[in-house]
Amino acid sequence: MELTGAQIVIECLKEQGVDTVFGYPGGTILNIYDELYKHQEEIHHVLTSHEQGAAHAADGYARSTGKVGVCLATSGPGATNLVTGIATAHMDSIPIVAITCNVGLPLLGKDSFQEVDIAGVVMPITKHSFIVKDVTKLAKTIRRAFVIAKSGRPGPVLVDITKDVTANKTEFTPYVPKPVKPYTEEIEQKSLEKAAQMIQEAKRPFIFVGGGAVAANAWEEVRELAHKIQSPVTDSLMGKGVFSGTDPYYTGMLGMHGTKASNLGVTKCDLLIAIGSRFSDRVIGNARNFARNARILHIDVDAAEINKNVLVDCSIIGDAKEVLKKLNQMIPETEHREWMETIEELKAKYPLAYHQEGLTGPAIIEELYRQTDGEAIIVTEVGQHQMWAAQYYKYTMPRTFLSSGGLGTMGYGLGAAIGAKMGNPDKVVINVAGDGCFRMNMNEIATATRNNLPLIQVVVNNQVLGMVRQWQTLFYESRYSNTVLRDKVDFVKLAEAMGAVGIRVTKKEDLPGAIQEAIRLNTTVVLDCIIDSDDKVFPMVPAGANIEDAFDEADLAKKQK
Repeated sequence: MELTGAQIVIECLKEQGVDTVFGYPGGTILNIYDELYKHQEEIHHVLTSHEQGAAHAADGYARSTGKVGVCLATSGPGATNLVTGIATAHMDSIPIVAITCNVGLPLLGKDSFQEVDIAGVVMPITKHSFIVKDVTKLAKTIRRAFVIAKSGRPGPVLVDITKDVTANKTEFTPYVPKPVKPYTEEIEQKSLEKAAQMIQEAKRPFIFVGGGAVAANAWEEVRELAHKIQSPVTDSLMGKGVFSGTDPYYTGMLGMHGTKASNLGVTKCDLLIAIGSRFSDRVIGNARNFARNARILHIDVDAAEINKNVLVDCSIIGDAKEVLKKLNQMIPETEHREWMETIEELKAKYPLAYHQEGLTGPAIIEELYRQTDGEAIIVTEVGQHQMWAAQYYKYTMPRTFLSSGGLGTMGYGLGAAIGAKMGNPDKVVINVAGDGCFRMNMNEIATATRNNLPLIQVVVNNQVLGMVRQWQTLFYESRYSNTVLRDKVDFVKLAEAMGAVGIRVTKKEDLPGAIQEAIRLNTTVVLDCIIDSDDKVFPMVPAGANIEDAFDEADLAKKQK
């Protein structure tokens, strides 16, 4: 059958099982939006307040569902407004397909109105970027984009289409996509055998889980391995929920704001099993001294990550789930009682702790955990609140903690929460933001209310840029250059102006009731929680220091004396 390019885009999205897209229309993409109008019963379009919100929503949808997220934008500023969201997805290996439209082919390269080479702009921050100038190649390109986005190490793909291609016609043949198989081509038997031997020889093993284990759906295999070899488990920000935060083998997050038990434990271990981790600088600190007493086994789907940041003793390239399936069959059950006793002593000696009096960031997160029974999807912006959310909410399943880890994008969370709610309508979805982050994309509250989304926006409001202020306090002799936000903005009134419910919380004793009310109302709610400007995230490792040098408030007080 003969279809226009715009019709082909819609048919290809339907082929891929896409039922939700996020975007913002404009001149060059009007043909596609006209077709969306005709197919609104099959594909629900969420009109965001800003294209960046659309990219983050596609990201949040993908992280929380495991599907490919899709966003749409017009040419020029519409397309460039997607860039931060695409880069965010790229750094955290999240599968999204961004579809943009450009000026007509005769106008390309002439600095035409709203012309930007968006395929060139995003080349360093995508797995692949395409520009389609021939309608006969459109269907193949879109189908290929979805395969690239979700195969191997996932990531974003951009497809830019000239406007004339969306209007031109060609023959279209329907296609049933083949399932993308896990990447197993490079799993070598000798590497598996060496890894199994290292595990059996280890007296003090430690498992470190990253976002690759989430992408590979490997949580069952990770949990089986940990209990089979009696190993403690730590995770990165991206690996949250792969191993349950309520499991006694869990030691908390690793790295700059990880627990002392994890940081000291990894330093003491004799085998570190890293699964789906890229060894970010925020995790490893001083690379030369990271896990210096251990042999390192690295399991990752991306060969480029092996020996990139940390030299390892053995590596297995391939899908983490498939690798662990094989590895678990090769190793016997092992006991490490003495080692686990050491870990339990570390956990008992160095628990996460905060001031119990007054309303604080950790208190807010712990109350969210209690009121949701640990079953909510928690989304965060970036900063102190992000670290508190990682530290004090116990994640028992993957895809329930969504955060910008690699790029650290302020303004990520609200759009991502909208995407998560669209993909998980039966889940309680909560975005935790600092007041600085909330300001960046708070216009997306209008998107939530327009779509009648029951969404809870928690603003941890300390009237400063908290994490930057923390660094200024500790390392810049309290010179607070442009980090104080005290002004006349009223987030409760702002919420009400956008059609949401606003609730202000100033006392710790009022917090449980406020959260209960936010959940009960089943609408868009903004909780404005006022905390002290100088609350800090502890433990903390100074940038570039050894992870065992983590210090907390008590250590800081001793040092200052």
